Amino acid sequence: MADDFSIFTRLTETLRQRNRERLDSSYTAALLAGGVEKIGAKLREEVAEVLDAALELDTADRAHLVREAADVVFHLMVLLELREATLRDVANELVHREGKGGLAEKQLRPLQ
Repeated sequence: MADDFSIFTRLTETLRQRNRERLDSSYTAALLAGGVEKIGAKLREEVAEVLDAALELDTADRAHLVREAADVVFHLMVLLELREATLRDVANELVHREGKGGLAEKQLRPLQ
């Protein structure tokens, strides 16, 4: 299996479609209809599961950690879609931060 980062582009398009159509049979549409609260609750749950998987990680088998991380990324992408942002926007932000020390970069961020 080849590495294929284009999955993020395809998934972004699917999420956009689910957001437009809002079909009753769509899990993604149900999340989007629930807003930040529903997506956020699911994202918190998935982050906890990825942390649990990382703690129990046997170095010979990363599959559980990878599956849980995929759930986190998916639900993050749903949240981004709700707010009309994408992983491309996140990537652009990371490019902007690249080469800057973490502590120095954080001090340069606007107050929130």
